[in-house]
Amino acid sequence: MDKVLELDSALAKVFASVLGFFVVTFLFAVVFLLCKSRKPPNNCHQNGSIVPARSAMNPPDLTSVSVHDVSSFDSSLHQISMPELAAATKNFSADLVIGDGSFGLVYKATLSNGVTVAIKKLDRDAFQGLREFRAEMETLGKLSHQNLVRILGYCSTGLDRILIYEFLEKGSVDQWLHDTSSREECGLADWRSPLSWKTKIKVVRGIANGLAYLHGLDTPIIHRDIKASNVLLDSDFEAHISDFGLARQVKEAHSHVSTQVAGTMGYMPPEYREGNTAATVMADVYSFGILMIEIATERRPNWPVTFDGVQVGLVEWARKMAEQNREMEMLGENVSNEGLMLDNVKEYFRIARLCTSEVTRGRPAMSQVVEMLDGIST
Repeated sequence: MDKVLELDSALAKVFASVLGFFVVTFLFAVVFLLCKSRKPPNNCHQNGSIVPARSAMNPPDLTSVSVHDVSSFDSSLHQISMPELAAATKNFSADLVIGDGSFGLVYKATLSNGVTVAIKKLDRDAFQGLREFRAEMETLGKLSHQNLVRILGYCSTGLDRILIYEFLEKGSVDQWLHDTSSREECGLADWRSPLSWKTKIKVVRGIANGLAYLHGLDTPIIHRDIKASNVLLDSDFEAHISDFGLARQVKEAHSHVSTQVAGTMGYMPPEYREGNTAATVMADVYSFGILMIEIATERRPNWPVTFDGVQVGLVEWARKMAEQNREMEMLGENVSNEGLMLDNVKEYFRIARLCTSEVTRGRPAMSQVVEMLDGIST
């Protein structure tokens, strides 16, 4: 009889444990469903009020930005919200698209206070979008240089992430070199003549100065996607490097371990083909060298070029042409030969060839590139 009672008691304990487990599980499920059913805010307010504007000289701790946040780094943007940005872009109309940055489109917009800005709306990709969002803010939000695009603010709500930049009137270098569509259709300033040789040298120097600044920081920053569409021009044709979504800081040996290839076809260094995907300052130097050749020749780097009846890559073509002292023939058809000095053109392509060396050790640092470019008279 005692054994029966002991068995009944054990069964009762088991039953009570099982019942308790189901009760706790049910309660957790109810709480989860209640939390999930709460809708994210439809604007960029926090705790019922807009986050105060912050000075560009004292940016916030960008590593702790939440997914429902808003702020500005510029005093001209006192209040920004998702409704304001949607209104300024006509609900992100395709008519206002002025560029296609990595992971999102860029729109021209005029805010209610009359300030014209460039707005990048990142693709709704939970991983890539958030990673680029943080990379852009952590990079540009803390830097100040005349050859880097200024970030004015950001807006994040739900799956929508918006970056607000200064608007640069002359558009991208890519548009100047390759865009044959109407300038007015792009929503940009009225462009007239092609880039002169003097202006091209100015643009290249500006890009070099911006990269030298990034690489020369105590903790160097590697851009990882230097290309013509990521260089914007202001009204004075001063170059501004943009699109830092792939940028990485490097703390040791001037490299950042990466398991994925980053960049754009035609601009990526040859070491990537060999499986070396580490992000290094010398990868930026190579991309810069490609861009130098592209700016001078007005040829896209991912398109083959014919040399002696054989199709070759842009870098190989440039080297073969230089070996035959045909640098003047390499210049784009829109570049006037008037006033051009052969020695300066030769030096320009010599620097470009150094930057695009197959061996990383053969490439100069960007600080050295700046010095060499300064020696080219215009």
